[in-house]
Amino acid sequence: MHVCFLTNEFPKEGFPHGGVGSFVKTIAQEFVKKGIKVSVIGMNYTLNDETEYIDGVAIYRLKKSIVKGLSWYFNSKAINKKILEVHKNNPIQIIESPELGFAFISKIKKIKYVIRLHGGHHFFAESEKRKINKWKGFQEKRSFKKADAFIAVSQYVKIHTGKYLSYNGKPIADICNPINSVFLKSELQSKCEIGPENRIVFVGTVCEKKGIRQLVQAFSFVKKQFPNATLEIYGRDWFFFDGSSYIEMLKLKELPKLGAFANDINFHGAIPFIDIPDAYATASVCVFPSHMETQGLVAPEAMAMGKTVVFTKLGPGPETIVDYETGLLCDPFNPDDIAKKIVWVLSNKEKAKKIGEMGRKFVVDKLDLQKIVNQNYDFFNQLCLKKNS
Repeated sequence: MHVCFLTNEFPKEGFPHGGVGSFVKTIAQEFVKKGIKVSVIGMNYTLNDETEYIDGVAIYRLKKSIVKGLSWYFNSKAINKKILEVHKNNPIQIIESPELGFAFISKIKKIKYVIRLHGGHHFFAESEKRKINKWKGFQEKRSFKKADAFIAVSQYVKIHTGKYLSYNGKPIADICNPINSVFLKSELQSKCEIGPENRIVFVGTVCEKKGIRQLVQAFSFVKKQFPNATLEIYGRDWFFFDGSSYIEMLKLKELPKLGAFANDINFHGAIPFIDIPDAYATASVCVFPSHMETQGLVAPEAMAMGKTVVFTKLGPGPETIVDYETGLLCDPFNPDDIAKKIVWVLSNKEKAKKIGEMGRKFVVDKLDLQKIVNQNYDFFNQLCLKKNS
């Protein structure tokens, strides 16, 4: 089997990437171990063509167009050309893309086209209560019509995407994103016992929809009960349309409201994937008050390390956490509630430790990397066995 992923986000040293890139890297490397050929095609971060091979995965980064108003056309043309070239040399059976990735892709007979629901334009427009962009909305609808099958990373993303876009009666599988085995390594558990007291850790893009502003506001309430608490923020900055920094906005508008407490909030910036377990390891509690997620990787990653996690009660939060059993759920729009859950964890260390142990068990049972890899392979294999239309 030859699987081709269409994404611009496959991790590249020196450049930021999101959850889609992390997922593709993880699943691609495991597919290669199973003897499956994997290619990744997408636009480059820089204005040149690059080909590299990482752990057996062939990555084709294409020179992106800078022609204003027509970059979509030239980029799609370049991707179509590369797909044909790769397919000619080694026939592709499956091409996978996020929601709008097939909008301008020319279909090839005998290849099955799969959309993985990572959270598309319609999905986030609903959750963020904003209007549908006509151009992006058109692309998603066009892309969905071309797909032969779908994979939903949570029940929530499947249901809410289905309110706006039709699956056209095509097969759809429920397969969660896997947790990279690095977070399950036993040697990490010893690290988790060492570290400063009352250390609150957030990992993720520092932006409004991740709930970081409400977490900063909640910190003042926590400090009143735990004066030695610190808030450690790991993640890349987000920028407004005018190019201004979200982190700078927090420092100018939110941190001054905290007075001296602001001195114990530390912005570490983006860190390499290999260093993320160390960020979790010394945490007393990991907090991810996202306004919306499709599944979210950071919460189960921290859970895999036995950490007590405070996660959003919205969206797929309840699919990941049973409140006060495998973690805690909070109202991400309410700083008081976020603070209340953090304070509970810091005040009930023994109970919190047991919750962390149950959270790890949940991840091992449901989100184990090999289980998820096998589920994906089985679904792809079934599609390949179906009579091609």
